[in-house]
Amino acid sequence: MDAATLETALTVTATVCLSLAIGGGSFVALREANARSKREERLSGQSGPAMKSPESKGKTADQAMKRIKQLGERMALQDPAQLSVLRTKLMHAGYFNKEAVVIYLGARAVCLGLAVVMGILLVPVAMSGKAGFGVVMAVGAVAIAGMMGPDKFLEGKKRKLQLEYNEGFPDLLDLLVASVEAGLSLDAAVSRVGDELVRRYPNLAEQVNVLTLELRAGRGRKDCWQAFADRLGTDESRQLATMLRQAEEMGTSLGETLSIFSDDMRVKRMLKAEEKAMALPAKLMVPLILFIFPCLMGVLILPAAFRVSQSMIGGGG
Repeated sequence: MDAATLETALTVTATVCLSLAIGGGSFVALREANARSKREERLSGQSGPAMKSPESKGKTADQAMKRIKQLGERMALQDPAQLSVLRTKLMHAGYFNKEAVVIYLGARAVCLGLAVVMGILLVPVAMSGKAGFGVVMAVGAVAIAGMMGPDKFLEGKKRKLQLEYNEGFPDLLDLLVASVEAGLSLDAAVSRVGDELVRRYPNLAEQVNVLTLELRAGRGRKDCWQAFADRLGTDESRQLATMLRQAEEMGTSLGETLSIFSDDMRVKRMLKAEEKAMALPAKLMVPLILFIFPCLMGVLILPAAFRVSQSMIGGGG
């Protein structure tokens, strides 16, 4: 038996074994799910097959979400030390539900499982040598997507919210200063600012409304502003919470304190804009060299080259 025949036999054997393993695992999982559903129906008092209804798809989605939550709870029990860090990360991405951590852990485990299954299915094809390098790239892409996809999704959501928070925070601060200087209390000014920001910055307005509800519920002002800063996760919100806490402890005027803080934020915003403007020439250097400079050289050199070629042809004739 030559080496090629032996390699083909090993590939076929490995493929058959993997297929049997996946099929057996799927059969066991489906049988366990079927037995569990029948047990739940029996405990709930239903007998016989259930009648199909228009809500069957919704029930199927609820059952899938329930399975994901159960898987996430098992993952959370394995590593409870990271729950607070993960909860903060989800909160910065805009997920404030108390079950968000469990759902995220379950979804990440499902993504990893799908990546493993796809990798197992594609590895024998890649080993056969008939599919080429594309299958190997597909296996790597599936593995990377399964491992890094959920985290990248959260980072994208966080960047989007952080951009809105950073753009809307100076407006929030200006409206807050104007409301306080007009005679409103700080709590009433926060409520009014939340109503004004809802059309342009809906996510920031939602956080301000949550702050208003916490203040109305009787929670301490320092704790409310600190929780507001933790939900936003920006440096400006943390500085504002610290400034308000110090102003309340020292008994200084809130209007004057907010005005000074607003001027400071406006100066910082101008400095950031100037920094971006100063960095623009360096960022434009690569596009200029790659795209504009060749076109410019072609426009300048081609007419001269054409005239030289015509003069040489004429002189030779």
